[in-house]
Amino acid sequence: MFARAAVVLFVAVLLWAVLARDTGAGPPQQYYSVQSGDTLWSIANAKFPGDPREGVWELQQRNGLEGATIVPGQRLALP
Repeated sequence: MFARAAVVLFVAVLLWAVLARDTGAGPPQQYYSVQSGDTLWSIANAKFPGDPREGVWELQQRNGLEGATIVPGQRLALP
């Protein structure tokens, strides 16, 4: 009996994992155009509450940045 319930639960979780997907119902992606003199730190400090270090990390991850170098005119996706 327990084995049958475990198999049913496993199949249900597997189906949910396969069929669950993002509905796209979230807010639209926001972007920021880098201005002369901007740094990741200054952008994170202006756009995110709390510790700017977390904002810098989020900006780097979201935009595939390996370092902190950004250039004027660059378009950054905001997390």
